[in-house]
Amino acid sequence: MIVTPKRFSIEEYHRLADLGFFAHSDRLELIRGEIFKMSPKGTAHTSCCMRLIKKLAVLLGDIADLQCQDPIIIPINNSEPEPDFVILLKRDDDYISSHPLPEDILLVIEISDSTLKYDRTVKLPLYAEAGIKDYWIFNLVENHAEAYSNPYQSTQGNFGYQTKQIVLPNQSVNPPGLDNLSLDLAEVFPPVLN
Repeated sequence: MIVTPKRFSIEEYHRLADLGFFAHSDRLELIRGEIFKMSPKGTAHTSCCMRLIKKLAVLLGDIADLQCQDPIIIPINNSEPEPDFVILLKRDDDYISSHPLPEDILLVIEISDSTLKYDRTVKLPLYAEAGIKDYWIFNLVENHAEAYSNPYQSTQGNFGYQTKQIVLPNQSVNPPGLDNLSLDLAEVFPPVLN
């Protein structure tokens, strides 16, 4: 007998939440039909998140919408991840009718320390498969940003990004599709404590 895990559809996942199956304090996400408990956030992650939300909110203004640690829906692989940040196209309904879909997304950002391997090996191919054009990792382990673009599928069927750019914490970067805007990473990365 072969044992396989039960995989959930997005609708089943929502139904479980509606039925109170999860505690309100549970931080969960649905990845390829499996429910994962998200890692607790350390102080460096929280500091980077606070700094980034301040800078992005001012930078974007009314040009695009900003979502922080909320769900996006990737229907092609039964996933509902909750990235740290998503820059979204403006939508007339302010996303009341549904969580953002891949076609609504300009950029997904993850802040990574203890989750770096997961964000590179699980989240990166997930976003690439969904056709999300740009994905950034704020790598707190190596103290730089990783900007991925141009999703592709290999001849073996694996998904990834063709382009990877390393952006150092003393440099600036332009959010994709918003080339006239510049984000100074020195104002985002938390200071290094001695």
